[in-house]
Amino acid sequence: MLSLFVLLLSCKKKAGRVVDSPQQGEISMQVDESFASVSQALTERYMAHYPNTKINLEIKKEDFAFLNLLEGKTRVIVMSRELSEDEKKAYERETNLDWLPARFAADAVVFIVPKNSTRETITMEEIKQELGNDQKNIIFDGTNSSNLNFVAQKLSTTPDKLQFSIINGNKNLIEQLDKFPAKIGAISLNTISRPYDPESETLRNSVKILKVIKDNKSYEPRLDNLANMSYPFSRVLYFLTNERYFGLGNGFIRFSCTQLGQIVVSKEGLQPYYIFKREVQMR
Repeated sequence: MLSLFVLLLSCKKKAGRVVDSPQQGEISMQVDESFASVSQALTERYMAHYPNTKINLEIKKEDFAFLNLLEGKTRVIVMSRELSEDEKKAYERETNLDWLPARFAADAVVFIVPKNSTRETITMEEIKQELGNDQKNIIFDGTNSSNLNFVAQKLSTTPDKLQFSIINGNKNLIEQLDKFPAKIGAISLNTISRPYDPESETLRNSVKILKVIKDNKSYEPRLDNLANMSYPFSRVLYFLTNERYFGLGNGFIRFSCTQLGQIVVSKEGLQPYYIFKREVQMR
């Protein structure tokens, strides 16, 4: 009789347990502040489409978000830099999943100066030289940030070998750059990319975006240059999850990579990964 009671109680608990699905549940998602705008837009659109879901967006430096994913402290993260082979192995070991990044947008690291600066361009050689200079003339938004990580990786080095200044936060860096007229800021394009957002427009109009010269050609962080990755500091944003079933995390990731999600990315002023503009000539 007792064993029957225990069995019934166990079945009742299993039946009453709520397991999240793409249409319901609550999870956390951690992203670097550099990707906060597009991440917020995607989560808000998804939750509007599925009112019984809640995705709590948490701002974490890229490296810390990755560690938290491995430790099961968050369900989904956004990354921009390529993981090392050791990191990929750690991901597969800790999550028991294959390393399959879900790419969804092209972003960029952009270099900025105060609006009244006479500088218009910066060369790849100058960037390398400045990041080896004790004067620390390039300002990043923090250590362990996605922008710093990506630039270091692009230059085939590591952040600890670079010389740079810090003003925490992309927006804060933009707002304080006027105080340092000789410095150059390094921010994410997504911080200023929303075309019709008043805050983004104010931030965008308060600084000058430098063209980057590589091999005697200058490139702007325009969508066409992101689409073909010709802008030297173009980067692809991708999701990682530790979810081993098709729950809310995977549901959100799939949505972000479908046409509806890619339209959201486009409205953010970024280049969608799966939707590219096509020109059709009518005759």
